[in-house]
Amino acid sequence: MIQHDVKHLTVIGAGSMGHQIGMLSALAGYTTVIQDVNENALKDAEASLHSIMNRWTAKGKITENEKMKAFNHLSFTVDLEEAVRQADLVIEAVTEKLEVKREVFQKLEKFAPAHTVFATNSSTIVNSLIAGATQRKDKVVNMHFFFPPLVMDCVEVVMSTDTSEETAALSMEVCRRMNRTAVLLKKEISGFVANRILGALQKEAVYLYEEGVADFKEIDLICRKALNHPIGPFELMDLSGLDVAAFVMEQRYQETGDPEDKPFPCVLEKVNKGELGRKTGKGWYTYSADKAKN
Repeated sequence: MIQHDVKHLTVIGAGSMGHQIGMLSALAGYTTVIQDVNENALKDAEASLHSIMNRWTAKGKITENEKMKAFNHLSFTVDLEEAVRQADLVIEAVTEKLEVKREVFQKLEKFAPAHTVFATNSSTIVNSLIAGATQRKDKVVNMHFFFPPLVMDCVEVVMSTDTSEETAALSMEVCRRMNRTAVLLKKEISGFVANRILGALQKEAVYLYEEGVADFKEIDLICRKALNHPIGPFELMDLSGLDVAAFVMEQRYQETGDPEDKPFPCVLEKVNKGELGRKTGKGWYTYSADKAKN
């Protein structure tokens, strides 16, 4: 299968990443299915996408006709077998836990055609740890979109030693069709490039906070004003979700065994209290209902 053969694309997971990746696919002209086991999540995803696309048309980013065409390409289902029956490419965007992703890939192997390429949107887990759940290691790749996918213009495409050049080329072409800048990494490493650099910054920021050197608001302010970052590390944790930050660090710790990679105690404390950031209205900062949604 060559890259130009991709016509049907399926996204597994309708959460904050998955539904926006699905819309990128639909806008690119692919027949797109978003699948999730939770019907309410699918309804929320559809409503969110209509809201975002309505704002885009109001701002002139796309035409009304382009919006309608995209939604005509897009469908939603709870039925995994139905979702992947015709898929040429499946992008998994479920929770950042290795065992969950492997379980999804085992089911994909059962239902998807033999030619289908499987991509994981994991932000840190290398695809070789997931590919063993399938019989097609050469057709497994990382396609790491950044949050929020409809805004962020970057995708890390990561090959394992088993990933074929054909699979990599297909993934890069899909990113191009989605109007995203893709960077191909031919060597696996947990966290890839962006999140390893970001993780180092985040680790130092939390260390300074826990040592009482500066308050988290002051650290964010310095990063914005002195380093010209659009948002500070604590604001970014709130945007991505503190539960996601904890999952990522726990996965890194499981891989390395280095105590330095364990989730930060102050982050775990907030996760245990249900203070996950914007999506719950409170994390490091407190958000109004409107800001929590955006």
